[in-house]
Amino acid sequence: MTSTGSFVIVVGFDGSKNSQTALKWAMDEARQRNGHIRLVTVWSKPPLSWFPALLETAAGEIVTEDSPEQLAATVQADALKTAESEGVAATGQIVHSDSPASAIINAAKDADLVVVGARGHGGFPGLDLGSAATQIITHAPCPVLVVRPKAS
Repeated sequence: MTSTGSFVIVVGFDGSKNSQTALKWAMDEARQRNGHIRLVTVWSKPPLSWFPALLETAAGEIVTEDSPEQLAATVQADALKTAESEGVAATGQIVHSDSPASAIINAAKDADLVVVGARGHGGFPGLDLGSAATQIITHAPCPVLVVRPKAS
């Protein structure tokens, strides 16, 4: 346990189905251990992009697209509300980084456990284990639980 006496669980959360499953698992674990969840949501700005991006709909309307930072804040706020509604203590951290794995590993320096989904929104949907999960397993300073979806 950390020096605060509370069991700290870092959860990598990007809003993907796998990260939602990881959050559910972490909430159950936090309840059993009277622990605290630290949600980490990482965003990066695509190269050569600027926001707000203006888009034209099929009906000819002009709409703005949220920035990656705004999307990360929205995703995390929803996850924090879920934890609160389940009676689990949780805080959030939104990090600008090109490496989600590095951001989660840094957030876990004083944690007791890291929980991540097997893969997130990455570009290779056929992979069983994403690159961020692989890096976190290899470099985390504490135990790591990788949550996979149930087989259908």
